[in-house]
Amino acid sequence: MQTESFIPGKDASLESSIQSMQSRLAALGFHIEERSWLNPIVSVWSVHIRDRDCPILFTNGKGASQKAALASALGEFFERLGCHYFWTHYYLGETIARREYVHYPQEKWFPFNADGHWPEDLLDAGLQAFYNPEATVHARALVEHNSGNAERGICALPYQRQRDGATLWFPVNIIGNLYVSNGMSAGNSPAEARVQALSEIFERHVKFRIIAEGLCLPDVPEAVIARYPKIEAGIRDLRAAGFGILVKDASLGGQYPVMNVTLLNPRDQGCFASFGAHPRFEIALERALTELLQGRALDALDDFPEPGFDLEEIADPQNLEIHFVDSSGIISWEFLRATPDHDFADWSFNGTTEQEYAWLCERIHAQERDIYIADFPDLGVYACRIIVPGMSEIYPADDLEWNNNSVGNLLRHAILNLAQLDEVACSELLDQLDELALDDQRPVAALIGLVADAGTLWKDLRLGELKTLLALAIGDSEAIRAGCHWVRHFEQLDPARRRVYRCIEALLSMDDAVFYSDSLQTLYGADTLQQAQAMLRGEQRFFDLQAPGAELAGCDMHQRLLAAYRKLNRA
Repeated sequence: MQTESFIPGKDASLESSIQSMQSRLAALGFHIEERSWLNPIVSVWSVHIRDRDCPILFTNGKGASQKAALASALGEFFERLGCHYFWTHYYLGETIARREYVHYPQEKWFPFNADGHWPEDLLDAGLQAFYNPEATVHARALVEHNSGNAERGICALPYQRQRDGATLWFPVNIIGNLYVSNGMSAGNSPAEARVQALSEIFERHVKFRIIAEGLCLPDVPEAVIARYPKIEAGIRDLRAAGFGILVKDASLGGQYPVMNVTLLNPRDQGCFASFGAHPRFEIALERALTELLQGRALDALDDFPEPGFDLEEIADPQNLEIHFVDSSGIISWEFLRATPDHDFADWSFNGTTEQEYAWLCERIHAQERDIYIADFPDLGVYACRIIVPGMSEIYPADDLEWNNNSVGNLLRHAILNLAQLDEVACSELLDQLDELALDDQRPVAALIGLVADAGTLWKDLRLGELKTLLALAIGDSEAIRAGCHWVRHFEQLDPARRRVYRCIEALLSMDDAVFYSDSLQTLYGADTLQQAQAMLRGEQRFFDLQAPGAELAGCDMHQRLLAAYRKLNRA
């Protein structure tokens, strides 16, 4: 009879969880490959899994054992299926945008007026004031990125407020722009998943505060670490490998269920702070340690930045975003002081998952914050997404006005039909791009929600180059020169295309290129010269880019992504 492995905080054995999730994924039509198993030190495992048919559907798992890491990866895969996070950044095509429901059968669409006011039944007055305090965010900005269907209105999902059970409608646009993957979880039971989701929210909230404020945390006494022999052994292995390892209490005096493990690398003076959270002290500490090494071998712990002195730079949202993505942002020297800002607190709360969930809710409610939960049980594994306004945002609320992904909706149709645009339409698109004043380095595919295939122009096309191509299409010499100047200073561009733009720049500076034809051919090559001349004459446009249209025809990886989405709909 097979022995079952149970670990704290889980409502089923690892074997049962793995078998259940694997069989359900197979029944849904997902073929999961296990890749990149790592066991760099004792009791720390990690694994990368992905869907064989659509490899951009992938997750990473970590744990104190091989089975725990696999269960973690599978659970994350289900949370991203159940919450549709795999598709958050992508356009779903015109067919899906016009069907009965785009995301879930329970979604609701709110029409909006030309005056730009948010519909009254969206969220409530308090939340509207939180997300739009100056009433400067037009309702059109809340049209979600995935359908771009402004005619239909604002798509919203029901979330239940835990304080009183009230149901409020949260725009999909706000969820995708501000919360990304924070607060999502899947589990063997609703309580288990909710504990994980709330723990994650605590972890990131406290982590951002500690980093942004340059707080110094107290050391965990060696006698406390010794209570957990496997964790102690892992820390000992890292120190034996030559790293400085700091084990810190990140609870800020027992207020929050968060722990920290920080790695100091004497080889390159890099500093990497890892955090973990859970009501149980042991689990929080274990997560901080396994997060440190998730997807990393011991020889991959170089190249983290040195500690910094500029707290304004460290608290900048861009640095905090890096810490959210892979924890590789800058840490303040203040964090490494010998005198902590709080005393060590030997905190812990051990109970059933239901009790742990209630305890976490109490701690949030005590701060006068509200918890909103959406349940997604339809795939056979319970998943949820939790929002705690004022606490769980990854990006600031003013991104809805200044960095909203709905801007891609305004440009998508023209860009997806680029090859078919006439001169007037090209001129209008160029003017629109100039008016929007978007970063020229921004990838065009990401802006419009396209999965770009490797080896295609879409893969590395940036807005600066698109504007140059549009200027060439309409023969705007001044804009062409400006674009070629931008290309000259942007190095992340295909070398062959860079050569064409350099040739175009040279041709524009010549009164009569005929007198320089031999030298031009020698410097740039006959094919490059011919292509540059054809583009200046308007005989060739956009490097013969294929326009996929509203249904993304010919985009292999995007079609695989849509095929995966249809598997959920069939379920």
